[in-house]
Amino acid sequence: MSHSGEPLQYLSTDWVDSTVMPGVRYLVRRVSLVLRTEITRRVKKLLAELEYREAGDSLEDRLSAALVAGQVDLAYLDWGLVRVQGLEIDGCEATVQTLLESGPEALSQEIAKVIRDRCRVTEPERKN
Repeated sequence: MSHSGEPLQYLSTDWVDSTVMPGVRYLVRRVSLVLRTEITRRVKKLLAELEYREAGDSLEDRLSAALVAGQVDLAYLDWGLVRVQGLEIDGCEATVQTLLESGPEALSQEIAKVIRDRCRVTEPERKN
């Protein structure tokens, strides 16, 4: 309860304005303890493989690293992106699915980065 006696309001999602596509905004999940654990579990193995592949110097390692990095981004987008607003793809209002399948890659990468950054545990959080 707040000091006024009214219950505190909390939204489990948050609108973010795109920096790469002005006028577009997207709704992403806010991180909770359970959700952070869920996404960490989903990407842990992929991140370990990415680190391994990035350490290699062959063309195959570089290609594999790019593939795995894309899979990591897709996992974050699938987990955390709820809705896209202000974007049409092929004349239709964009959905999460159409953004991932046919939308601008720069926007997808921006959203994945925002979600990934929000999921990282900060130093003060680690100390608690």
